[in-house]
Amino acid sequence: MSVTATPEAAPDGGPAPDAGPVQKPPLIKPAVRKRLVPYWLLLPGILWLLIFFAAPLIYQASTSVQTGSLEEGFKVTWHFQTYWDALTEYYPHFLRSVLYAATATVLCLLLGYPLAYLIAFRAGRWRNLVMILVIAPFFTSFLIRTLAWKTILADSGPVVGALNSLHLLDVTSYLGITEGQRVLATPLAVVCGLTYNFLPFMILPLYTSLERIDPRLHEAAGDLYARPLTTFRRVTFPLSMPGVVAGTLLTFIPAAGDYINAELLGSTDQKMIGNVIQSQFLRVLDYPTAAALSFILMAAILTMVTVYIRKSGTEDLV
Repeated sequence: MSVTATPEAAPDGGPAPDAGPVQKPPLIKPAVRKRLVPYWLLLPGILWLLIFFAAPLIYQASTSVQTGSLEEGFKVTWHFQTYWDALTEYYPHFLRSVLYAATATVLCLLLGYPLAYLIAFRAGRWRNLVMILVIAPFFTSFLIRTLAWKTILADSGPVVGALNSLHLLDVTSYLGITEGQRVLATPLAVVCGLTYNFLPFMILPLYTSLERIDPRLHEAAGDLYARPLTTFRRVTFPLSMPGVVAGTLLTFIPAAGDYINAELLGSTDQKMIGNVIQSQFLRVLDYPTAAALSFILMAAILTMVTVYIRKSGTEDLV
């Protein structure tokens, strides 16, 4: 005997109410959807890096192991000898780039730290004006700013005249950073251009780091009878180390790969590795060598930066 289920009647004896359509559970649970939101927000940035960084990097890596010519075409033959040939032929340019970039970075630190300290602790109501003056050079083209230094350091300009009157060019010429009674087309001119162009990259991180220091720490050091120099050495400078590290990295990395300053302010004896890469890509049209030099420069900078960060005690920046 079979039993058939019948719908329950309403309390008043009328027909049973319609239960309506059955709702299906969502494909993605709300909790899972909530966890995926950060990844969806990161997706545009990840796509940007893949298209404009990872893809060109992979293409350059394949170019560096190619052989051939512009007429016959280049083919991937896994010719890793290109790296050794490029390094042995152009290692003086690598050393010169590191030396110029390191010198400019040290000069930027020596010039930028006092200015950043002044803005953070002494500028008062003039702080915004001084910050505008620091950032103002960015409103002018990098190329125009470098060309202006050709006028500043011209042989008949006031700078060379003042250095001559003080007999400083004799000292710099003896040290090998100038030649005779001129500054243009010498290492000093290239370093001056690098220092000027990248000085704001040093000042801004230093100012940000110094501004975060609680002034009450200086007062506490004074209450403990610490002299101003001791306060700076034991309190201010250690707390500003993140800004020092960030500023030196932001200055050294682009300065090491720069070629505009050496091209306009230097001579053939002051060419940096950036000039060689630019020449290999656009003039000689030796794409494998240019790509190999680019990867060697990138690997060298990454190695130096990693060691520097480890030694400076700011491993969290890696």
